[in-house]
Amino acid sequence: MTLDLLRLKAERVAKGLSQDEMARKMGWKTRTPYAKRENDIVNIGADELVKMASILGYSKNELCIFFTTTVPERERL
Repeated sequence: MTLDLLRLKAERVAKGLSQDEMARKMGWKTRTPYAKRENDIVNIGADELVKMASILGYSKNELCIFFTTTVPERERL
């Protein structure tokens, strides 16, 4: 499974939140730490993902929407 950063961004945009607002809600003083995670420069930790999802209105049980399953082409029959 792979974290779907485009989905994370889409959910943030759909909720009307800027990167600055997400960063503040995460407890960071600037948007840089959030932007680096959303742009795959820094990995998102499990606790961070749970907090981001919560900010976006999702529970721990709904985290699966932020992941994609990559199936090798040879197994896609």
